[in-house]
Amino acid sequence: MNLLKINILKNPMQNKLINPHILTSSHHLILTSSHQLIIIVLCFLLFSCGNKNSNEFSVSDIKNPATADGIDKQKQANMPEIQFDNLSYNFGKVIQGEILSYIFHFKNTGKSNLIISGISASCGCTTSIPPKAPIKPGEKGEITITFDSKFKDNEVTSYLLVVANTYPAQTVLTVQATVIIP
Repeated sequence: MNLLKINILKNPMQNKLINPHILTSSHHLILTSSHQLIIIVLCFLLFSCGNKNSNEFSVSDIKNPATADGIDKQKQANMPEIQFDNLSYNFGKVIQGEILSYIFHFKNTGKSNLIISGISASCGCTTSIPPKAPIKPGEKGEITITFDSKFKDNEVTSYLLVVANTYPAQTVLTVQATVIIP
């Protein structure tokens, strides 16, 4: 606190200390403004701490049962598990240029939060939208995929690699279509 007083009580023009008993109202205003700023910052920090958004996850949500000695069965038993209604979908016959969507439904059948960290497709013709929030045990989720048949013909198969905090960490989804050129 003394450092704060010394900095405020310096006369910037003469670089000398000002007697605190002869402070002008403008000096007092600066002191008051800086106190207000400090109070506002402290209130912001105080009220923002501990308000964890339910859509966020922490390091404790990531578990790895694999050790140098093999799989730790106790850790594996407490992990999330992803169970899809189906692992593949066939759009059937489609006209070249059509953009099609499908939703893969799944459920977390494990004992901790399921976090899908990423999905990569084997082909640029397929994109996906994974859930951003953790899926709690017993809850359901969905992954929306979009298939663009532009520049495709005949039989097309695209694989989506879903990476999550499960064991094993990767699940492969498959979408297929027979593209007909008009």
